[in-house]
Amino acid sequence: MVADSGAPPGAVDVILPCLDEAAALPWVLSRLPAGYRAIVADNGSTDGSAHLARDLGATVVEVAERGYGAAVHAGLLVAAAPIVCCCDADASLDPADLPRLVRLLTAGPGGGGGADGGPADLILGRRRPVTAGAWPAHARAGNAVVVAAARRRCAVRIRDLGPMRVARRADLLGLGVTDRRFGYPLELVARAAAAGWNIVETDVRYLPRSGKSKVTGTATGTVRAVRDMSAILRRLP
Repeated sequence: MVADSGAPPGAVDVILPCLDEAAALPWVLSRLPAGYRAIVADNGSTDGSAHLARDLGATVVEVAERGYGAAVHAGLLVAAAPIVCCCDADASLDPADLPRLVRLLTAGPGGGGGADGGPADLILGRRRPVTAGAWPAHARAGNAVVVAAARRRCAVRIRDLGPMRVARRADLLGLGVTDRRFGYPLELVARAAAAGWNIVETDVRYLPRSGKSKVTGTATGTVRAVRDMSAILRRLP
């Protein structure tokens, strides 16, 4: 476990959407800060990820409905802590970075994560690749297209729709996000912006993932993600 959790024990749950991540889970779970509970939302793994996660002490929820959003939502329903984090389970993001994001969310008056020092409602991790191959060009381009559209349609000052996020559980449930595929992150941001949330972005390291990517590592996966997010944009008023 990593020290300096930034929150009291039991205050933070970490949702880890998972599909065949047995190679990465030992490292990911070992990097969780002390007091942070791992919720592995297993989305039909065939490599023993769920069994391994349980052996390593994680809470595991089996998610029959396929899709990134389905996995995240199932983890959110199981979560009980007032603060919830989301982080990929493929070792491309370091859970040891989460306390810094949690502190931005929980800082008091004058020290909050907002531009004016006020409280933040949603903290987004902006991916900063540590190597040239960590974020393939096609995935970076797809992300840029969707983010540019989101900035125009939602009036949000973000530069990434990355998978590391921190917010309060009750607030997330109150947003009523319905997408269960790759459009989930964009719908979350769009609904948060419409609700007047203070959305804060901060840099996080982006590492070469472990194993084969289902999304950003393939052009087909990137196209699916952009398609799902584009559908969200079309539904926005």
